[in-house]
Amino acid sequence: MTAPGEVVAHEIAPRPESRAVTVLALVLLVVDGVLLGAFGVAFAQIYTGGVPVPMGAVLTVLILPWLVLRAGEIDDRPGVAGAPVLAWFVVVGVLAVAGPGGDVLVPLNWQSGALVLGGLAAGLWALQRVVNGEFRG
Repeated sequence: MTAPGEVVAHEIAPRPESRAVTVLALVLLVVDGVLLGAFGVAFAQIYTGGVPVPMGAVLTVLILPWLVLRAGEIDDRPGVAGAPVLAWFVVVGVLAVAGPGGDVLVPLNWQSGALVLGGLAAGLWALQRVVNGEFRG
């Protein structure tokens, strides 16, 4: 029994996640990687007042590591944690070579280089942190 006014702290045990929830979370992270690749390509060539602003590269560098780190929280195997980077890279590669209707959406310029190199560097940096165990969510 507790005395009047005494606060009792109860430990709340985390619920074990089911396999379906884990798989669904990973699928959503990969879909986010696909969408980020498409948005990155779409926003890579934006101009504001005649000045090129590589918003696709900025968004990719900010969001892709987060996707990889979240996937690493679920499963720290390189193939699983790196799935968002792979999905992003495939979408950017496909749209760079053969966009809708055969159009090339990623011309060879510095914005495209910033998108591809920045996205790969950011995604692989996050994957390295997961693999080396430097990140624990």
